[in-house]
Amino acid sequence: MPRNKDLKRLVRTRMKKTGEAYTTARAHITSKPKAKKATTAAAAPARAAVAAVAPTVDYARLAGMSDAKVEEKTGCTWEGWVRMLDGLHADQMTHRDVATLINEKFKVDGWWSQMVTVGYERIKGVRARGQRLDGTYEASKSRTFNVPMSTLFDAWADAKLRKRWLAEPGVKVRTATAPKSLRLGWTDGSIIAVWFTAKGKTKSSVALTHTKLRDKENADRMKQFWSDKLDALGELL
Repeated sequence: MPRNKDLKRLVRTRMKKTGEAYTTARAHITSKPKAKKATTAAAAPARAAVAAVAPTVDYARLAGMSDAKVEEKTGCTWEGWVRMLDGLHADQMTHRDVATLINEKFKVDGWWSQMVTVGYERIKGVRARGQRLDGTYEASKSRTFNVPMSTLFDAWADAKLRKRWLAEPGVKVRTATAPKSLRLGWTDGSIIAVWFTAKGKTKSSVALTHTKLRDKENADRMKQFWSDKLDALGELL
């Protein structure tokens, strides 16, 4: 995809979110953030492992998500994201800083800014699929339901409702921002980050990431677990 086309799509995506004029939105996207010094020596090995990727590399395969899907949700293909993020020196930033950059500069929603960040890190060779930078693994799932976002949020946040489809002992809501997101604490110390998105007045979606899982086998098991539980939630709703 031509570079100008990638840039225009990202600019238009930001314009829709902010209402900015084209020139203003473009200026925000093309401005480079100030370089930050590494805060810890531990960050050096991960950054040193980042290498340039040749244009012929299958970005979608490395990222673990199709070009069509990421373009539909963010307005840009993987090749475009790699080009734009490399130009902003994202390969020298922490995971959190890259996700914040994508969210604030390109106006990509929170969950998708995380997904683009993870895909970018996989493309650059910083992490394996499903693996976090600290060596632990994660499992992600999403689902759309024919209910308003507030109803979907309550099915997770309300303990009595949650037990009707997720009867796991010791699970507690650690933080919640109604009706957009919440975090669940799991009995083994792992965390489930959950985001909610309205799909009109009568539909909404939930996207979750179960983090701090000890290995790939456990991550694969929990991915199937959450698929089954979302089925159960759908029957309840």
